[in-house]
Amino acid sequence: MTRRILHTYHGSKLRLEGVKDIIAVASAKGGVGKSTTAVNLSIAFAKKCQLKVGLLDADVYGPSIPMMMNVSRKPEITADKKMIPVESYGIKCMSMGFLVEKDAPIVWRGPMVMSALEKMTRGVDWGNLDILVVDMPPGTGDTQLTITQRLQLSGAVIVSTPQDIALMDARRGVQMFSKVEVPILGFVENMSYFKCPHCGEPSFIFGKAGAQNTAASMGYKVIGEIPLEVEIRKGSDEGVPIVISAPDSMVAKAYDDAAQNIVKIIEELAKEQRVHPEINL
Repeated sequence: MTRRILHTYHGSKLRLEGVKDIIAVASAKGGVGKSTTAVNLSIAFAKKCQLKVGLLDADVYGPSIPMMMNVSRKPEITADKKMIPVESYGIKCMSMGFLVEKDAPIVWRGPMVMSALEKMTRGVDWGNLDILVVDMPPGTGDTQLTITQRLQLSGAVIVSTPQDIALMDARRGVQMFSKVEVPILGFVENMSYFKCPHCGEPSFIFGKAGAQNTAASMGYKVIGEIPLEVEIRKGSDEGVPIVISAPDSMVAKAYDDAAQNIVKIIEELAKEQRVHPEINL
C-alpha cells in the first residue's frame, strides 16, 4: 500500500503542532483489550499504511504502554523544555509510565491528572506525525471528557468484546463522544472468537456478533474483528506486539485490515468536510 497523507478537517485551536490527525482508542470499560488494540493498530498504521505514528498512553493511573512496547527509559528533554517521545518499533511513544518508578501507585486528584495530560500532549516534541493514537483510560468521566475537549480528535475507535456487559459500556462511550461531537470511526470487536488449534472450528466464548449488532443499532460499523489468541496476550506481556512477532498471521492481518479501514474512514470524513465545510463534525 502506498503512503497516504491524512487530512485534518477541524479548526486549528486544539491542534498539536506537527500532528495531522489524532484518534482515540476507547472502551469505557477496562479489561477488553483496548491498550493491546491501540498498540497493534499503531504499528499497523506505520508498517501497513506507511504513516508516521505516535502513541500516547493517556491512562495515567494504569499505564501499560511501556511494557507492551518494551520501553523502560525516560524521555530526553529539548532545549525549550519539551519531552522527546521514546521510540519503539518505529512509533513515538509517551506515557506516564516513563516518568514514575515501576509499580509506583499514582495517587492524584483530578487537577494533577489534567496537568500531567497537558504535559504529555503539548509538553512533548512530537515532530511531524500523520496520526497520533491516544490510548484512552477506561470510563466516561472527567479525564476522558477533558481529553476530548483539549485535543482535536479526528475520531474515536470503540473497542469491546462481544458480551453484553462490555457492550453496555461501549454504548456509554459512544454517547460520550457524541456529546462532544467527536466522530465514531467504528467498533473493533476484540476476543471475537477462539479458533480451536486442533479442529480449526471457531468457538464464540464471549458471544457471537455482539459488537456487530450493537454497532448496527447505533448506525456504525465493525471495522475489525480480533480473535482470542494466546500469542496476542503473550506478545503484550513480553513487549513484542503480534504484528511484529507474527506479521503474516491471521491476527496481524486483522489488525492491518482495521488500520486500513480507519485510514479510509478518516479520509472520507475529511473529503466530506471539504465538500460541505458548514458541517461541524
